[in-house]
Amino acid sequence: MEIYNIMNNTNQKSKPKFNIITKGPLRKQIIISMNTNNSKRLIAQANNHITDINRLLKDVKSEISADFIRSNNKRIVITTNKVVASSDLNIVEKYMKELNNIDLNDVMSLRLLQSKSYLKILDILYFQKNTNLPVMSNIIKRVIKSTHIFDDMVLAFHPQVIKASSKSDIAIIWVDICDLQNGMKVKCLINRCFNVGYHITIIRRINMNPGVLQCKNCWK
Repeated sequence: MEIYNIMNNTNQKSKPKFNIITKGPLRKQIIISMNTNNSKRLIAQANNHITDINRLLKDVKSEISADFIRSNNKRIVITTNKVVASSDLNIVEKYMKELNNIDLNDVMSLRLLQSKSYLKILDILYFQKNTNLPVMSNIIKRVIKSTHIFDDMVLAFHPQVIKASSKSDIAIIWVDICDLQNGMKVKCLINRCFNVGYHITIIRRINMNPGVLQCKNCWK
């Protein structure tokens, strides 16, 4: 009987924990989201940008220095020797806004690397009203920025729009939010509803952004 109980307990699977944030963010980085063209222009002059940024930081007697710049999935990452303070972040942000060879309209605010929480927004029409054009990421971004429940939120990446199914006219919006390590910010959004035109949408949490869904029948 005792052996049976041990085997029975071993076979019982523990319930999986629902993690909504990533772990262990590296704080010695400055993240700047932008399109691919902007990213390529910056990387082409990476050495010059590092030199100019360090000169500005040295002028204010900051202990921070920029080590290198790299491109990572539609964003620029500036790696520093120490954790960046808000005053240093403002200096780098001012430098970026004064650049002439990039499109500033597509550059999102600078931020330190944080944990990410993953959400999906349901019940949004895939096609725009009175058109046959699908809802684009930039439209969703404008909606999020104009909705009060997202006032204290910062997007970690551009929203992704995916059609719910081939026969559906409803879209699923995958949204990555910069969050604290304990996920406190995103908890204020889970299961909340808001208006998008005439429709009411709802926010759900997910483990992570799965990207483009794949059909298990046709593998498309």
